[in-house]
Amino acid sequence: MPHPHILTSREGDIALVTIDRPAKRNAMDLPMWIALADAIEAADADDSLRCVVVRGSGEEAFCAGADIAAFAHERGTPEREEVYSRELTRSFQSLRACRHPVVAACRGWTMGGGAGIATMSDFRVGGPGTRIGIPARNLGIWYAYGELDPLLQSVGYAVACELLIEGRVFTGTEALEKGLLSRLVPDEAVGEEAIALARRIAAGAPLSNRFHKRALQRLRGPLPVTAEEIRANGDYAYTEDFREAARAFVEKRKPVFRAR
Repeated sequence: MPHPHILTSREGDIALVTIDRPAKRNAMDLPMWIALADAIEAADADDSLRCVVVRGSGEEAFCAGADIAAFAHERGTPEREEVYSRELTRSFQSLRACRHPVVAACRGWTMGGGAGIATMSDFRVGGPGTRIGIPARNLGIWYAYGELDPLLQSVGYAVACELLIEGRVFTGTEALEKGLLSRLVPDEAVGEEAIALARRIAAGAPLSNRFHKRALQRLRGPLPVTAEEIRANGDYAYTEDFREAARAFVEKRKPVFRAR
């Protein structure tokens, strides 16, 4: 179903998916994660497309991540957590699995789930004003193995530790140096360059592009993770630290973590 904050349009053989919630820095609630997955899966099924561009509305943010204020009614019970985890994973993996190359136009804040959207994409265009970070440690959140893998492939262990454990937020220039961005252009040119990149991709043989995207991922092989480890990945949702962090965010205070 169409969603007012996830807009889809088309420029020839390029699909444009826009996260349109600038008043919240394009933060994603659960219906938006579902709508994003639906949009990317629809693009994947469209044989006439050659490339997909994901972008954010406004000049301030690509996507500031999950809407933490919505956690109070979207999460908190086993049933809700199951739905949230399933749909969040589907949204991220739709980008990875899309047979068409995906370009993320990372202007401004690209944080948390927004950084996840970016790193699950194949190309990332940003500017000096881009800010990329994964503040999971501030919320007591554990990133899923399937989302950690492309990050690790892109930047390696040391930089992944800076993002996840130290909690660094990189500028666009630093992100390019670290391998998080594919290219850096002036902030006002990020959207234009993302579409220009998509046009260059679309000018190539689509079957070749699809094969190479699939083959490069296939060569990674299966993740060396057990089913038990995957199930345990969502246990953070039942920790006191996570609940405290979510409350602290809404109350605009610093959380007190107790490691339990």
